[in-house]
Amino acid sequence: MKRLLIVRRCEPIVRFSCCSVRYGECCRNHAASTGGYAIDGCREFIAEGEEGTGTALKCAACGCHRSFHRRVQVYEVAWDYGSDTSSIE
Repeated sequence: MKRLLIVRRCEPIVRFSCCSVRYGECCRNHAASTGGYAIDGCREFIAEGEEGTGTALKCAACGCHRSFHRRVQVYEVAWDYGSDTSSIE
């Protein structure tokens, strides 16, 4: 007679949720029109105005648009092991 053994594992359930988005260093090539490559070294996007205004998309440090800055998504990770940790019978 054959037996069937069922093994239940308690695998964690991982949930990723996007908490916030920030903008890192500027990647704009200021010498593109001359065929060269030069960036200004702006390390992080700093909004020039309040959220919802036209100047909120302009960087106060380098003066370029927010789309030239590298987008960084900060994720929050939640682990859930569940409540059923019974052993194999």
